[in-house]
Amino acid sequence: MGPERQKQEAVDKMNAAFPKRVVNPSKPPILIVSDNDTISKEVEVFLFHAGLASERVRSMTAACEFARSGWFQVIVASPVLPDGSWKRLAEIDSHYRPGFVVILVATNFDLNEWGQALEDGAFEVLDALYELPKVGEAARRALWAAYLKGAGPRPETLSAPGVV
Repeated sequence: MGPERQKQEAVDKMNAAFPKRVVNPSKPPILIVSDNDTISKEVEVFLFHAGLASERVRSMTAACEFARSGWFQVIVASPVLPDGSWKRLAEIDSHYRPGFVVILVATNFDLNEWGQALEDGAFEVLDALYELPKVGEAARRALWAAYLKGAGPRPETLSAPGVV
């Protein structure tokens, strides 16, 4: 199966999962993975204001399926969800080589956990209570890192629908 076919299948799966939203294949979205609706909506708003398109899922299982598709360049995730840890995403990246980058948004990481997450492959760790406004800037840097890994177009060509 060719890359275009895989991309189309991923778009079809996302459209089925998000029937009220249309995925625009010309805009490389950022995936937000959190079971906390408040945090995921705030991340989505900050990304939109930074000119970046995003989609949201509530489970690590769905995130892993989308990550394997190679469609997303950046995944903004809660470190732990009821169905798994963000480390599943790191394993997918190392095994399938889709080239995405993971930003963690944590509510209760101590310094050791923060350092360990960076060692395990997280691009950045943000505190959900104090650093959410920085997520747009972090995502832009992560898009460049993903681009350098071969996962998508040049970041300066990206913008959210309706944002110039």
